[in-house]
Order: sequence, then structure tokens, then C-alpha cells
Amino acid sequence: MVIPDRNQSGAVMFILLGFSEYPELQVPLFLLFFIIYAVTVLGNVGMIVVIKINPKLHTPMYFFLKHLSFVDFCYSTIVIPKLLENLVVEDRSISIKVCITQFSFGVTCVMTEMVMLAVMAYDRFVAICYPLLYMVSMSPKLCVLLVTVAYSWGIISSIVLTYSLLVLSFCETKIIDNFVCEYSVFLSASCSDKHFSEIILFIFVNLNAFCTLTIILTSYLFIFVTILKMHSASRRYKAFSTCASHLTAVTIFYGTIVFLYCIPNSKNSWLVVKVGSIFYLAVIPMLNPLIYSLRNNDVKETFRKIMDLKTVLQ
Repeated sequence: MVIPDRNQSGAVMFILLGFSEYPELQVPLFLLFFIIYAVTVLGNVGMIVVIKINPKLHTPMYFFLKHLSFVDFCYSTIVIPKLLENLVVEDRSISIKVCITQFSFGVTCVMTEMVMLAVMAYDRFVAICYPLLYMVSMSPKLCVLLVTVAYSWGIISSIVLTYSLLVLSFCETKIIDNFVCEYSVFLSASCSDKHFSEIILFIFVNLNAFCTLTIILTSYLFIFVTILKMHSASRRYKAFSTCASHLTAVTIFYGTIVFLYCIPNSKNSWLVVKVGSIFYLAVIPMLNPLIYSLRNNDVKETFRKIMDLKTVLQ
């Protein structure tokens, strides 16, 4: 590993160690993450294309899913290419400006996804609890407004959290036992007072988690009550199946966050933290399109038609 000469560059750098302590695994890990990234790109871009070309999928639920796929694609593209680069190069340094830029875009995607999952939960609540009013209640204008709110909140959160980092001072090159520019990277590398930044982080992260989880849990509480009141078993199964994919995605997303940040024992091993972070940052964006496509016949049928057309053209 090469550590850049700070006297020559005149700039403070971070050294993201990543998985450098396992040199024998660099090639297998590169292949693994490359495959994950390729599947993520194909899955999410494919989902967006399928939703756009299939008129049956021009509904509020798939409108939100299209934007969720876009966010997952962006987030994966922000994180994984740099991880792949660090697995094959000897110089794992990254400038603070680049690191903050990666963090800023990453926060935008994460905060947007959390709000988008809450919006999708509300959509399922209206669809199951008020099916006769669904198309009226979830009008195109409201759908666009909800998506705009999700992106706007992501951008606002990113601006505030990024500003809280820009007020910090960094005195020397720091070796960071991580593979991505997370908030903890900057706090551990800073040589100035971190109190203001920690307060901002605490407020925004907890506010976002509390609000989105409240919307999700409240929506599903009403959904489950409504389903239990249905007399027909087939109606109950159909109602539950319409939200099963979203509930699976929410469980995996928030379950990973709880494991990483709310369970003290998970922080005892940096390897466990790295694996958990990989699952959160790379695997979940890959799983989301698989979860939604495997449980939806219209999506699977459209994918099948695209593949058949591709075969005919060849």
C-alpha cells in the first residue's frame, strides 16, 4: 500500500483500507463485487425499462418502484466502482473533496430511499384499506408530489450533513479501516471539535428514521387490521401478496441498519461491520429489483417478452 507524500501534495488524504488485510481475497472479492454491481445495474435499469414499456405497470405502485430502482442504481454506482478500484490498485488514497462528494451523493440516495419506502407503504395502505378510492386518492399529481418530497428531503439532508462536515478541520493524512466515505470516517479523522457535527447527525438520522418508520409501521398496522377483517381467504391472500414484496424490502433495509448501528455486539468485529456495510450498501440495491420482479407476474411476463424478442433479433 502506498501512502502519498503529504508534503508534496499539500493536501490531507484519506487511505481507505477496505479489505487490504486479506490480500489473498482481493481477486475473488473483485469478481464478487463486480458481479453484484453488474446484477444491480441490469436489475434496476431493467426494472425501469419494463415499467416504462408495459402499460399494465403504469400505476402508482410501479411509479414509486421505478424511482426506487433509480435511487438504488445511483447509490450502487456511487459506492461500488471505488470499492472495485481499491481492490486492484496499490494506492488506496482518496482526497477529502472526493470523499465528501461521495458521501454527499450517498446520503442523498439513502435518505431518499428511506422516504420512498415510507411513500410506498402509504400507497399500499390506500390500495388495501380504500381500494375503491385508490385511483382517485393516488392521483398522478399526488404521486409526483410524493416523489418530489422524497428527492427534496434527500437533497436537504445531504446539504445539511455535508455542511456539518465542511466545518471540521483535518490536520493530517488518515488511514481509515473502511471502504466507503461514511460519516464516521470524517469524525474519526477530524482534529477539531466534533460536537456540532455529531448533534446534526443525531438529529437528522433519528428524525428521518423515526418519521419513515412511523409511517411504515402505522400503514402496515391498518393494512393487517383490514386484511384480518376480510371474510374471503382468497381476498386476504391477494391483499397480503400486494404488499409482501415491499414488506420484505423494508425488513431487509431496516434490519441491516439496526444490526449495524443499534446492536452493540455487532461493532466488536470490524470484519462483521464491513460485511454488514457491504450488505447494506451493495447487496440491498441488487436484491430490491429481484424481490419485486420475482413476486410479480406482470413484471416477469414483460421480462420474458423482452428476452424472447432479443432471441428473435439474434
